Amino acid sequence: MGVKTAVVTGGGSGIGQAIAQRLTAEGYNVATLDRTPSEEKNAYTVDVTSREQIDTVLGAIREDLGPITILVNSAGIVGNARFVDIDFDAWQKVIDVNLHGTYHCIQAVLPDMLKAKWGRIVNISSSSAHAGQPYMAHYVAAKSAINGLTKSLALELGQVGITVNAVPPGFVDTPLLRRDEELNRLGGTIEDHILRTPVRRVGKPEDIAAACAFLISDDASYITGQILGVNGGRNT
Repeated sequence: MGVKTAVVTGGGSGIGQAIAQRLTAEGYNVATLDRTPSEEKNAYTVDVTSREQIDTVLGAIREDLGPITILVNSAGIVGNARFVDIDFDAWQKVIDVNLHGTYHCIQAVLPDMLKAKWGRIVNISSSSAHAGQPYMAHYVAAKSAINGLTKSLALELGQVGITVNAVPPGFVDTPLLRRDEELNRLGGTIEDHILRTPVRRVGKPEDIAAACAFLISDDASYITGQILGVNGGRNT
């Protein structure tokens, strides 16, 4: 098959960027999709809620890098509001990006994987899907749906050589986490949470990237439909 081509959504910053960098280091051809323009190599500007944009960009990636047989869905947005204050537009926006964007991207790359009879899909969900999170009902609902989608697709696609897994990060040091700390949304400081984390440190984007790299590797060919929590033991 030669060098495999991977697409990482939300690859312009944070966890997605770390995943893209790790897969590049592993020797894959890597393209990133992000709504924020970037001058990085193989970086494409796209809104994952637009199937038309996705199809156009993926066509360009195929021309530049070849068939796409690896997909990591990391694009996402959060929301923070009391449930009674979440109007339907806000609800729909979070669902559109986190869930519908994942749907669009998976469906758009599947033809390449089916033709190759080989594929790897890793969906970045959230540890909040384990235990819930107040004031984030729309986000938790979307990420919980991602876990369910992962399990269903694993059963459907395993027989044709495609594995589908999810990685729900927990308490990872990203700009978003720092912003939430400044807005007093964490129920304490980051240091407070570190003391309540079994491994006694905050996670790094590279921790999530390492899990993704493993699930994409041939060593993980017998692993599918799994939700691999990377959270320092905060959720088990």
